[in-house]
Amino acid sequence: MNKNSPLLDSPLLRRIAPLTLGGYGRFRTIVNQDGALPAKVKALFVAVAATSKGFGEMAQRELLRARELGLSFDEASSAAIVLSSVRGEAAALKFIDLLEVAYPGQTQGDAPLKELEVAPGEAEKNFLAYFGTMPPPLGKFFDLVPLGADAYYLMREGTINGTVLGPKYSELLLVAVLVADYSPLASVHIKGARTAGANESEIAEAIICTVLTSGLSAWVSGANAMDV
Repeated sequence: MNKNSPLLDSPLLRRIAPLTLGGYGRFRTIVNQDGALPAKVKALFVAVAATSKGFGEMAQRELLRARELGLSFDEASSAAIVLSSVRGEAAALKFIDLLEVAYPGQTQGDAPLKELEVAPGEAEKNFLAYFGTMPPPLGKFFDLVPLGADAYYLMREGTINGTVLGPKYSELLLVAVLVADYSPLASVHIKGARTAGANESEIAEAIICTVLTSGLSAWVSGANAMDV
């Protein structure tokens, strides 16, 4: 059995869909081998996209593969930060459960919840520096729920600049999660990835990771977002 891609071992698809498996195998080759992005990082991207989609078995398999390829616990756990922001509580907690299987005992322990202060104008300054202008949805925070602006700032900053993965891979991980759901918001983080130093081949490989979770439409959605 091909533990990295059970689809390629399907007796039915081997019999009725050689063209489909021929194409899928090539996408798998791009994801499974070092290329513009390291294979261990691409395995993490697939695991996180699969978690977001609710594909727990696939997510666990890919996270274990990432560990076998040398992904450290600190690198892998960064994805829980990203999922907290981009897909919320349930997805982040599910990924932490998967981490416990892949890296036994390392999710345990206790730490106090830190009290963080946000200085007046800090959130607005951060948004303007990142986006260039104030996005209308974020501007509504300041008008209607100012505490929400501070909350958004802290989570966004933690997601992009507060992970062991670093800004480039964090942005590309956001791209993978968003493209997996065909979200037009992927274009924002594709731009962010470029700013953080990602080249076009790295962006393309991050998008290809989502073909494994979301099919060919994910590539079309992501490739279109590269041109926005």
